[in-house]
Amino acid sequence: MNFPAYTPESADDLPLSEAELQELDAILAALPDGAMNIEAMDGYLCALLLSPQALAGRAGADWIPAVWGGGDPFPSGKQRKRVVLLVLRHVHSLAVQLTQRAQEWEPIFSVAQEEALQLVDAEDWCIGFMLGVDLDGDAWVPLFERTKTAAALAPIALLGGDDSGLDAEQRAQLEDLHYRDALSREVPESVLTLWALRGQ
Repeated sequence: MNFPAYTPESADDLPLSEAELQELDAILAALPDGAMNIEAMDGYLCALLLSPQALAGRAGADWIPAVWGGGDPFPSGKQRKRVVLLVLRHVHSLAVQLTQRAQEWEPIFSVAQEEALQLVDAEDWCIGFMLGVDLDGDAWVPLFERTKTAAALAPIALLGGDDSGLDAEQRAQLEDLHYRDALSREVPESVLTLWALRGQ
């Protein structure tokens, strides 16, 4: 299958409306296991924009199908085309926000209510981000080794990375919703730091 490539010059950068985000999330949720939810997709696309390996010019087939787990699970070509167009619009919108209005950008996180508190959980977003990192693993290695970028990546990797290297205490911490909330609230600033340090 042929997929359009991401081109920064595209004028189609209108942010997805709440209804369009819900539509896309519902379509992905109805697909077989392996499809991302809207939060994971948002994190995945952010990682692609932040990657040292430029997204511009990369074949769409190299990164778009990962959103639904690969293959062609759609009941119709029309639905597949609709998802591709929404994904492309979302990544364009993210790029414009991070470039022109970075302080207004907000990632898509889960929010749980506990009594009067709203607890943020960025796990799905961070899992998606780390899937984007894995797509260009070698290119990301220096960012995990440099002090500033490694510090920015730490909360994302902790929430979304492989937990097999964590000890029992770290795993217990991640089970604590309040700890996850505090860690999740670090993620937006981490992304803005990574964006500011691109190419350095």
